[in-house]
Amino acid sequence: MAVEGGMKCVKFLLFVFNLIFWLCGLVLIVVGVLVQIGLHNTVAIRDASASAGPIVIIGIGVVIFFVAFFGCCGAWKENYCMVTTFAILLFLLIVVEIAAVIAGYMFREKLSNVVEDSLTEMISGYENSTADFKKTVDKLQEDMKCCGGNSSADWRNFGKDGKSVPDSCCVKPSAKCGQGNMNNSDKVHQKGCHDALLAFLRKNLLWVIVAALVIAGLQVFGIVFSCLLMRGINSGYEVM
Repeated sequence: MAVEGGMKCVKFLLFVFNLIFWLCGLVLIVVGVLVQIGLHNTVAIRDASASAGPIVIIGIGVVIFFVAFFGCCGAWKENYCMVTTFAILLFLLIVVEIAAVIAGYMFREKLSNVVEDSLTEMISGYENSTADFKKTVDKLQEDMKCCGGNSSADWRNFGKDGKSVPDSCCVKPSAKCGQGNMNNSDKVHQKGCHDALLAFLRKNLLWVIVAALVIAGLQVFGIVFSCLLMRGINSGYEVM
């Protein structure tokens, strides 16, 4: 009876775990989408490697939805094959998540160069770009209260006089406020966007890494509960 009671507890814990696991999948999808938006819509970063981590995390989140459902059914029906498959899928997910964390950490080190290259490209292509592109750059500078990549001087080729910047660089943005005021700290932000943008993106990537590690830790418990339930089912104990 002691073993039977223990198996009942394991079955219940595995079922509850899968409900939590399902919510974790939702969290991964949301975090992955937010980071993807932060990487591409906010700064128009075009480096393909920037998408690797968030896309993997989103993919894992989607897979978790199906795996969690599979685990719930296996635990509820006490199906040895389903519970075994669930444990194997969890193990494979942990491997993928660890790989995503490593990739995210490595990209975090590379992020500074990616941001610098992207800002340089944005500045050089600003005047001949579309209205949406200009709006993206302007919003970035206004929100982060910065100007250019490393400093306002990065806009030296923006105007014919070599001393003008986009109006979004102004401390108080208004029409033509940036004309001839590149070096005027009272009217134009002198600090570039590189450092602020780098900190923002690293923070987002850190959330992805933390989310993946936390969920991988939970999955270890899921594998343990699955193995215990498999042992109980295989031994022929009635766990209902």
